[in-house]
Amino acid sequence: MARDMKKHDDVHPAAWETLSRTEEAACRVFSVIRKRCRHPVKNLEADFYVLESADWVNAVAVTPDGRMILVEQFRYGTEALSLEVTGGVMDLGEDPIEAAERELSEETGFVGKRARLLGSVRPNPAIQSNQCHIVLIEGAERLGPTEWDENEELALYLPTVEEAYEMVYSGRITHALTLNALLLYMPVWKADRGAI
Repeated sequence: MARDMKKHDDVHPAAWETLSRTEEAACRVFSVIRKRCRHPVKNLEADFYVLESADWVNAVAVTPDGRMILVEQFRYGTEALSLEVTGGVMDLGEDPIEAAERELSEETGFVGKRARLLGSVRPNPAIQSNQCHIVLIEGAERLGPTEWDENEELALYLPTVEEAYEMVYSGRITHALTLNALLLYMPVWKADRGAI
């Protein structure tokens, strides 16, 4: 059971006031926004740059026989292959569960029997405004073909859940949002195994 954290002092950080916002660049998956902000106490002004994007979704998908569905793909930021749960950018107004089911089906051809939201995280609140919603999809079976985007090329991995967590601890899985997803899934997995 979670306990309340004890605060050690009465000091609270100030919330800066946004005076203006200017779009500096409009890219395919995000916009770069320059925000002119003022500190309410110090009366200090500064420019800050934020990446504005639609929300994202990640799917922790598990097969009936206890295998986790992972994909490996090339990531341009790191110029390396990355092993991850399925996921992507949500369409405007799309429900996170529907988005996770869509991404799983498009990327792997798998469809689940049950889905529920595990939680939502902020990918990098220092420079990003969006959220990533993490959805658990259970009973996933391969029922159709993949429907990759033009620039997608994925390899499918089906490790056991235990093997997936071993890949986390060995450093094989390093994608931060996949690590968030697996962190949120761990108590569910342990409860299903009777380990809690």
